[in-house]
Amino acid sequence: MPSHSSHSRKAPLQSPYRIRRQSLSTLRARLSLAVIFESVAIRWIVIGVGDITTKRVLPAILAEPRSLLAGIVTRTPAKANPYGVPAWTSLEIALAEQECDAVYVASPVALHAPQTIASLRAGRHVLCEKPMAMNYEDALSMQQTADEVGRILSIAYYRRMYPQVIRALELIRLKAIGEPVFAEATSHYWFCPDPEDERAWFIDPAMAGGGPLYDIASHRIDLMNYLFGNPMRATAHLSNAVHQYAVEDNATVIVEYNSGVRCVVDVRWHSRVLRDEFRIRGTDGEIEMTPLNSGVLIYPGGKEELPPHENLHYPCVTDFVSAVLEGTELRSSGATALATAWVTDEAIRLSNGGKS
Repeated sequence: MPSHSSHSRKAPLQSPYRIRRQSLSTLRARLSLAVIFESVAIRWIVIGVGDITTKRVLPAILAEPRSLLAGIVTRTPAKANPYGVPAWTSLEIALAEQECDAVYVASPVALHAPQTIASLRAGRHVLCEKPMAMNYEDALSMQQTADEVGRILSIAYYRRMYPQVIRALELIRLKAIGEPVFAEATSHYWFCPDPEDERAWFIDPAMAGGGPLYDIASHRIDLMNYLFGNPMRATAHLSNAVHQYAVEDNATVIVEYNSGVRCVVDVRWHSRVLRDEFRIRGTDGEIEMTPLNSGVLIYPGGKEELPPHENLHYPCVTDFVSAVLEGTELRSSGATALATAWVTDEAIRLSNGGKS
């Protein structure tokens, strides 16, 4: 513990010349940043420096030619050092001190709604990580706030930007498999974080909302909504087959659509065999997109390879920037993500009592 005694050693005085050099250096840096700010279109503040942020989100923003990273909000300011931008531990202070146009919310799910709403009310556009919120009510509040203040809200369901998914939707509309009637998606892997793991909050229901239902089923449910329209009914079975977490370690969701399509999404954190399956069956054939992240697309009379961008978040970021600057329609908006939040709520409400 530092001593507060009057006999404590005093810090050595710096020469006025050195202080002046530091002041000039700081001033030049600030002026340079101001010039850069004037030359870009979208200035970003990113909340959270976790696994996805460092691997994808920050690289995507840094690579997007119309974007500039203006600051980071994090519990550990040192994490911002490699990016050479200011850091804050408080979003409120960051929004007050730093000029920016957009906020990327990459915090735990429990913080998505309050941080998104605060950013929107401060006049910023928001791109928020998935799932949208802890529940449908919070998600609805986020979208209503965006509508009220006239700002753009996007949710990072980036698989809507996969070329194979866009092509699959085109094939469905061209009746390449007749009338679609059934679709299925599975995502299985092993997830067992140590208490010190930075992703340990994924198994805390107060922070994450749920287990694989929130983490990986949300992406697949959103794709089903993208392909087949508004969901009409949803239910699910959730349980803990292997890991006795406070959240489920597996979930099977069944969704029915107004179009007559029924889909099943099965997600598991207890499989050492990796699975990433997605297929659509119709009256005259089927579309196979397994593995979903590979870009492979097989359909009656054809096979195409349409791999996603090497940084899966980049198309999502550029889609958002285009919507802000050019008024283009978002592929994944707060409004479209509401349907996924609704399905998740229904799945929990009608499941077999949740965790068993």
